Amino acid sequence: LISAALPASEAQAPAPQFSEGNQLLRPEGYREWVFLSSGLGMSYGEKAYDEAPDFTNVFIKPEAYREFVATGKFPDGTVLVLEIRRSESKGSINKGGQYQNRLVGIEAAVKDEKRFPEKWAYFSFIGDGREPLPQAKPFPKDACWKYHNQHAAADNVFLQFYPALREARGNSRSR
Repeated sequence: LISAALPASEAQAPAPQFSEGNQLLRPEGYREWVFLSSGLGMSYGEKAYDEAPDFTNVFIKPEAYREFVATGKFPDGTVLVLEIRRSESKGSINKGGQYQNRLVGIEAAVKDEKRFPEKWAYFSFIGDGREPLPQAKPFPKDACWKYHNQHAAADNVFLQFYPALREARGNSRSR
């Protein structure tokens, strides 16, 4: 809910919403959040060359971004969304390079220190039939959390892939 006392840009966004069984409701309007970065063909494991690698786009809730810029820490309630899109190279007038096309994945990372013993949980909103799901249960701990915990630059977040957050972290340390 937006407070009448604050401009909409400064009002607090709702906390992540969950249904029974810690199922996260798919965040709405994430494309209006702060855009952190795109990746092309990134994967955690060994992967052979792919002529049509997926693009990944990462968005963060504006309030969490502002808090990180100010303090260098992600607040409880931080949500990051990873949108995965197929790449295409032939279309319209394009003669070289690749562009983003069909949506193939929506994932989220949520920091909730009371709900999750590991502080962070990870979710996928794409069903077995490749349809977007309205809610998702957390991945098992040995899935995403393990990789984030072992390889993330700060607080289970891959700052190493997000220039805006790396720069903000550096600025918050010099204050």
